[in-house]
Amino acid sequence: MAAGMRFLQLFATVLGFCFAPVKSNWIPATATFYGGADGSDTMGGACGYENLYNAGYGINNVALSTALFNDGASCGQCYVIICDTSKSDMCKPGTSITVSATNFCPPNWDLPSDNGGWCNPPRHHFDMSQPAWENIGIYRAGIIPVFYQQVKCWRQGGVRFTINGFNYFELVLVANIGGSGSVKSMSVKGTNTAWIPMSRNWGANWHCLSGLVGQALSFAITSTGGQYLVFQDVVPAWWQFGQTFTTWRQFDY
Repeated sequence: MAAGMRFLQLFATVLGFCFAPVKSNWIPATATFYGGADGSDTMGGACGYENLYNAGYGINNVALSTALFNDGASCGQCYVIICDTSKSDMCKPGTSITVSATNFCPPNWDLPSDNGGWCNPPRHHFDMSQPAWENIGIYRAGIIPVFYQQVKCWRQGGVRFTINGFNYFELVLVANIGGSGSVKSMSVKGTNTAWIPMSRNWGANWHCLSGLVGQALSFAITSTGGQYLVFQDVVPAWWQFGQTFTTWRQFDY
């Protein structure tokens, strides 16, 4: 580990750290890739973002192992990843990549954790889009040792809300979150209701069991970084299931 720490210190000096760490310690992990050379097969995923370009995440995305995914609570979070040159000659030295969590890498219990079962608990593992992975690793390696930090997410535009479900069941996908990148808790308020707590349904989808059709909707969100924002009347009363509404407000942390 001493060689690895010297490498990290040198890396920090060379790049000047143009990102804002959420957690200051570098953590060892491993990384593979999937989705093809154009990353098209990474669209969708266990966070529910579907088209990752429309949702604000793009091609630099990653599927997280069980230890990192946290039952969907990590959806949208950002990580800067560097290859550990002290352990592999398959790294591209002096490079880094920042990726957004958009999918889950499930465990493979038929394979040992050190030989194919890369996403088995308690491993910290990143299954990255191939275009993102090739910023830091040489293709033929397949898997590389890495260090990572969770960092601040920088997004274009504001938070987006997609309303799915049916009468008395609103399923809201929250996407394009900056700052810590993910939602800790969330409530909804209709024109004629008080604030109604919502629960995480799956991934980045939150739900409530209320009749809100025909009412303008406001959302109150606390990010995992602890910032609280109210998105007042962001959804007009004429909304329909399947529509997406974009805001101008964004999280800083």
